[in-house]
Amino acid sequence: MAKRSTPELNASSMADIAFLLLSFFLLTTTMDQNLGMPRRLPPMLEEEQEKPPEINKRNILQIHVNSVDLLLVNKKPMEVVLLKEEVKTFLSNPRNEEDKPEKEVKNIELLGAISVGKGVVSLQTDRGTSYRMYMAVQNEIMRAYSELRDEFSISQFQSPYAKLSEDRQEAVRGVYPLNISEAEPRDKGKKR
Repeated sequence: MAKRSTPELNASSMADIAFLLLSFFLLTTTMDQNLGMPRRLPPMLEEEQEKPPEINKRNILQIHVNSVDLLLVNKKPMEVVLLKEEVKTFLSNPRNEEDKPEKEVKNIELLGAISVGKGVVSLQTDRGTSYRMYMAVQNEIMRAYSELRDEFSISQFQSPYAKLSEDRQEAVRGVYPLNISEAEPRDKGKKR
């Protein structure tokens, strides 16, 4: 009896198609890039300058998160949900209180002479602080800045900050600059 031959498929064209699909996928797919959190680093010290300039204590809002995720704001316990309002009140200092940042008049393009606070938000964590708590604190600080900028943008330009032109956004950033200082995490057992 004669042997039956089974038809074979030519797989070389299938490999070519798979390669083309893979190439198409790689060329058309965009990968998300984690850009991190935007922060302004302090300026480099000049050689003749030995230590950084002093900042008046009233201009610093001290935020500390300890190793068991308890939040202290100016050495007083606080819940994370209240942090945004505390930061907003501190930075805006609407009643020009003595325990909040001092203000100085600056000439800002598009706005003219305007009173700007000298507030700095200082964040200190312990090495045992959880990432979840660290990010929750960061988010509340950034929400405070965003809301302050939005409120000011609407009052001055009748539009939210995100919808302003670049030059107007720069003017608003001049009124509420992102002044956040992050100290190196401490070991929980060490003294300051």
